[in-house]
Amino acid sequence: MELLLEPNAWAIITAIGLIAGFIDAVAGGGGLLSIPALLTLGIPPHLALGTNKLAACFGSSMAALTYYRQNFFSPSLWYHSFIATFLGAVSGTLLVHYINKEWLEKVLPLLIITIAIYTLCTPNAMGCTQYVPLKKAASRLKQWLLGFTLGFYDGFAGPGTGAFWTITSTHYYHQPLLYSCGLARTMTFISNLTSLVIFFALGQVDLILGLSMGVCMMIGSFIGARSAIKFGVQFIRPVFTVIVLLIAVNLAWGAW
Repeated sequence: MELLLEPNAWAIITAIGLIAGFIDAVAGGGGLLSIPALLTLGIPPHLALGTNKLAACFGSSMAALTYYRQNFFSPSLWYHSFIATFLGAVSGTLLVHYINKEWLEKVLPLLIITIAIYTLCTPNAMGCTQYVPLKKAASRLKQWLLGFTLGFYDGFAGPGTGAFWTITSTHYYHQPLLYSCGLARTMTFISNLTSLVIFFALGQVDLILGLSMGVCMMIGSFIGARSAIKFGVQFIRPVFTVIVLLIAVNLAWGAW
């Protein structure tokens, strides 16, 4: 399904794509900008979600590739996370069509605000100098619990998935922040791609709009990932905190 947009609408989509891609690569949460932008242009909700997944695949793939090339992600260590995230995303995307999401919309802002407060008040929430890169794969149980849960959430709802991945993988795997970012962007790409395939099968993707926004997200993600790698935790921490708070406020406003 394809929609005709005015030139000024395309300009808005371009700008939002660049900014959302940048934010997503650094902290996660680019959907906070891209999905409302699509809805504001009058795109139906399900079509907006599917189109956003297409665009997000471009951004998350570029961010994941950038972290991988800089040796901040080792695929061989996260085999079980790949599978768990894929299965979780399939389950969440299919289930969202049959379950009332009102309870999630009300609880989610509280959960995200809690994460923001935890990040601000806990010195090691974004990693510490004692954390070292993993030399062997984390336990299968941890990988399956985290991968399936966050994959399911991304398929079912989505806002803040990248932020959830970053903070939880830093906490549970005790690895440096940039390595958590590399894992977060890669697994977000897996869940985005999985959900995209399902939305596409349901006819809920605008190819032209999604590809256009996706190219902009890819550019923004490249800049964001390189900035995060260059400036490190001093740059990521404040951006992360601001983004999760904005996500929480946005969701709370809509739900309450």
